[in-house]
Amino acid sequence: MDIRRRPPKPPVNPNRFLDNRSPPPPSDDDDIDRNRSPRPKASDALPLPLYLTNAVFFTLFFSVAYYLLHRWRDKIRYNTPLHVVTITELGAIVALIASFIYLLGFFGIDFVQSFISRADSNDSDRDYLVNEDHRLATCPTPSPIVAKLDPLPEEDEEIVKSVLDGAIPSYSLESRLGDCKRAASIRREALQRLTGRSIEGLPLDGFDYDSILGQCCEMPVGYVQIPVGIAGPLLLDGYEYSVPMATTEGCLVASTNRGCKAMYVSGGATSTVLKDGMTRAPVVRFASARRASELKFFLESPENFETLAVVFNRSSRFARLQSVMCTLAGKNAYVRFSCSTGDAMGMNMVSKGVQNVLEFLTEDFPDMDVIGISGNFCSDKKPAAVNWIEGRGKSVVCEAVIRGETVNKVLKTSVASLVELNMLKNLTGSAIAGSLGGFNAHASNIVSAVFLATGQDPAQNVESSQCITMMEAINDGKDIHISVTMPSIEVGTVGGGTQLASQSACLNLLGVKGASKEAPGMNSRRLATIVAGAVLAGELSLMSAIAAGQLVKSHMKYNRSSRDITGATTTTTT
Repeated sequence: MDIRRRPPKPPVNPNRFLDNRSPPPPSDDDDIDRNRSPRPKASDALPLPLYLTNAVFFTLFFSVAYYLLHRWRDKIRYNTPLHVVTITELGAIVALIASFIYLLGFFGIDFVQSFISRADSNDSDRDYLVNEDHRLATCPTPSPIVAKLDPLPEEDEEIVKSVLDGAIPSYSLESRLGDCKRAASIRREALQRLTGRSIEGLPLDGFDYDSILGQCCEMPVGYVQIPVGIAGPLLLDGYEYSVPMATTEGCLVASTNRGCKAMYVSGGATSTVLKDGMTRAPVVRFASARRASELKFFLESPENFETLAVVFNRSSRFARLQSVMCTLAGKNAYVRFSCSTGDAMGMNMVSKGVQNVLEFLTEDFPDMDVIGISGNFCSDKKPAAVNWIEGRGKSVVCEAVIRGETVNKVLKTSVASLVELNMLKNLTGSAIAGSLGGFNAHASNIVSAVFLATGQDPAQNVESSQCITMMEAINDGKDIHISVTMPSIEVGTVGGGTQLASQSACLNLLGVKGASKEAPGMNSRRLATIVAGAVLAGELSLMSAIAAGQLVKSHMKYNRSSRDITGATTTTTT
């Protein structure tokens, strides 16, 4: 059955999006066609106008469907076999099928033709990529967001095709080419052709891709730009620090900077590192709980600690075993090792030491089945009570006394208001919410910003942001004592992202770049105190803004851009 339908639109020529030529003026024939009165279109299915043909088949389809359903209901009611049909029922079935085919063809052809047209357009114009949700095959008007990719060298073009065909794995480009920048460029091109989406706004040039090979990121196609602001000077333990903060949240740097000012004019803050030890907790299993308890008694016995320490410390010249804690869940044992790691954050270091101990233990416990090097009793990158109570990484407390005059003039609030708000918000409110280590206003904001700027693991913001903020009126209510206690700040000044140029520069700004030449671990501990000091400043400022009713006003002023970026988008994608 041939249904006369409107012919599909010809594929859009993408070249017309790339020039500024105006469309040709309408001809006289076009004016004649527009003024001509429309005539009803005929249908090849019936000698009737198209709209009448549609009405006939619509009526036929639903009438026959109703008739058949009614007949089948009667057959079921009188136990008549459904496969026994009369001539009338057979004709109704044929009419139902015919009307269904007509309606399917009438409403489905346009969809199928548009799908085929879109596929043909994508195959023939793979060099033209569209941002957002615009498609070349359906764009009715010229769009400035269509970009033509720069041609690649012939050799690179062949490699891109091999990646798309699956002949060359994308992850192997660096080892095959020996040029990390070129590998990233080829992978980037292959990604754009594969997805049909442009990533032109993601920078490629200006980054040392050799520096991340094998340690920071796999299969790179560019890098993300995050602005870095400076808060300070932060007067902490008698030293002034300019704190780098990488963030895209307006008001954050300005607010922390205001807190630093209030602390500075009040004499600064002091900090103390309470504990310094990274943890790893494997899970092992025995045939019985009694046998698992024997391992617990062995590990926690003071007589065996020296032996375990010798085995553990062989993993690194900086790793020094501090403690071993074991807990049971039935016949499963979770062993939490804690050790100092110098100026490194230390996850790899402690894992190697744990591996040494597990291999040693198999001599006395040959029936021990090691399920995993990490059993989540560590606990890494997850909020956990064990970190809140026992600590992980650096446990730091930082405090300051802010004079009442400064509270009034700089922070625009009062001592009484701050103390009351802290009690009802950070303590009572967090308790009502069932918070785990979240008895603060926004410690994670500052921790994340400093972590990104200094090359720390952003995911460890989860436990590193555990913090309790305390405020108390002193000196007959004239001044305020504020403190933050953070039991698990996980930072390092060597290894990982700290070796990248931008992050290394930020560490250098703080005076904690690389390993300490004075004493192992001094730089990382100092960085942890700086993080706590910045959190103290951020807590002081935000709490003051809330107490004074300025939070929403400040965000509307500094965190709501009124800049028209339409022009910028157009110029970068033309």
